[in-house]
Amino acid sequence: MKHIIIGTAGHIDHGKTTLIRALTGRDTDRLKEEQKRGISIELGFTYFDLPSGKRAGIIDVPGHEKFIKNMLAGVMGIDIVLLVVAADEGVMPQTSEHLSILDLIGVEKGFVVITKEDLVDEEWLELVKEDIKEEIKGTFLEGTPIVTVSSTKGTGLDKVKALIDKLTLELEDREVDDMPRLPVDRVFSLPGFGTIVTGTLLSGKLHIGEEVQVFPGNRVGRIRSLQVHEQDTDTAYAGQRVAINIAGLKKDQIDRGDVVAPVDSMKETSMLDVKLKLIKNIGRSIENRTRLRLYIGAKEVLCRIVLLDRDILNPGEEAYAQLRLEEEIVAKRGDPFILRFYSPMFTIGGGQVLESNPTKKKRFDKEALEELRIKEKGESIDIIENIILDKSYTFPTLKEISTSTAMLEDRVKADVKKLVQEDKVIQFSLTKDLHVIHIQYFNQLKDEIIEELKTFHEEYPLKSGMPKEEIRSKYLKNVKPKVGDRFIDLLIERGYIEQHKENISLKGFKIEYSPSQLRIKGKLIENYVQNKFQPPKKEEIYNNIIGEKEEIDQVLNSLISSGDIIRLDEEILIHKSTYDEALEILNQYINKKGSITVAEFRDELNTNRKVALSLLEYFDQLKITKRDGDKRILF
Repeated sequence: MKHIIIGTAGHIDHGKTTLIRALTGRDTDRLKEEQKRGISIELGFTYFDLPSGKRAGIIDVPGHEKFIKNMLAGVMGIDIVLLVVAADEGVMPQTSEHLSILDLIGVEKGFVVITKEDLVDEEWLELVKEDIKEEIKGTFLEGTPIVTVSSTKGTGLDKVKALIDKLTLELEDREVDDMPRLPVDRVFSLPGFGTIVTGTLLSGKLHIGEEVQVFPGNRVGRIRSLQVHEQDTDTAYAGQRVAINIAGLKKDQIDRGDVVAPVDSMKETSMLDVKLKLIKNIGRSIENRTRLRLYIGAKEVLCRIVLLDRDILNPGEEAYAQLRLEEEIVAKRGDPFILRFYSPMFTIGGGQVLESNPTKKKRFDKEALEELRIKEKGESIDIIENIILDKSYTFPTLKEISTSTAMLEDRVKADVKKLVQEDKVIQFSLTKDLHVIHIQYFNQLKDEIIEELKTFHEEYPLKSGMPKEEIRSKYLKNVKPKVGDRFIDLLIERGYIEQHKENISLKGFKIEYSPSQLRIKGKLIENYVQNKFQPPKKEEIYNNIIGEKEEIDQVLNSLISSGDIIRLDEEILIHKSTYDEALEILNQYINKKGSITVAEFRDELNTNRKVALSLLEYFDQLKITKRDGDKRILF
């Protein structure tokens, strides 16, 4: 079943509220001041049943220019608009501004209602109609019906209802299977109930008992009850006017403009990438870095506009821009917005959000502009691919992409699956998380690491490879060590590199010794194997082996890199076979006696205290043993 929101728009005192009262039998002016002054200040809400039986929600917006902020909070979620023009006054300033706003935010359905027809003659009425036709030329209302009514006498109302009913058939269904989002346009409390918020549910479904979060911020509550059209319901659907009784939050914890959504489903942002259009007849241009007022959802926030493809935006022109916000908000790609000058306040333009969590962009950057063109015109799978490319350096999870785009994780997962099949992205699992990176970023990083290893092998031909930690710290510093290790594993699995202990080399790399180096290698191994637990010092090595010190050091470091020689500390080195023997002796002793001291280990190895202690401390580092007072036990 379609859920429809109808909105009014137009100049102050043109009969919007009276029209709604005539259509529904209910008054949307609920404030005493509104009833006393006869003008709408706040948003008004009600509903009525159409001839077809469908029930539609109605939003009555204030027409006074001072309350344009309130008007903007109400029109963002409407499906059909009634542009109301009084017959005795015709098109007025707020008529034009409201029409521009509706056109900019992408409202597509509606028609014009001329009220107070009983106050003018037929000739005057025709002049007003001609004036209106000229005003709506080039907008979404061009060519739509113009209906005349008298709300006080009841004439023309049936035609209004019939036209609304007809337009509802042309509306597309809302995204009820998408992420639920409700921008708050009213907050109040009632005795015995607590905090209540109202708004238009833009997408998805809300259910009683669900936990919800109020964004921006970390305010979490539970849906105690739901009302749609003043009736209790267990579930509210996209396109409905909804009142939510939230348990666990107080009235002063929620403000107009906040967004109610599932917990951890959205990500706050202080920047928006947008496609912007200026109104033709504003008579003023926008320069780069101009301070403006942004209206999005039910929120007003100050911002600076960064024009990405020009220095000045003139009336009637369109441009890509990045809005740098003065406070954090939440938004989603496709959300409409309006911009007004900071001072004096008047509407200048609007458009749609292209990216709600962008990176900071440089002006006149061709790649950045192409990215925005894709986000403007692409399908959801193109958008997801572009976002993955943009965020690959962080190795995002599917959950993080879902949160940053405000898309359901299942939908993101389905798009990513297709992209994996098309070899456009690479997905890998780590514990419970699925990480994803773009193939372009994978290849870029892979090529950089391969070039680094080529240089390393040329500079250190006798080392088995570059320390893994160096690669992580240089190329994978933006991600957690386990994620970095998993990326290195991918390179190994795909046959680009190899790992030898904690060293990384190019696939197929082998150390090649010269005849002189082979001789030195044999002598070094002989010295360390023969001297076992009484390993030679560096100077003794230099005295025992014929050759240049530099060449001896190169071969020794090569043996350390390959793991044939183990460096216990700066002074003590032992052969791998000696290490294995020491470890075997340690295990047998502790398994028999329960623990071992430095002195006991020294005696078992027939060595000195320094070597025994160095071995035990090395075992401690590897978590083979741990200290228990002056003893060691197995870890």
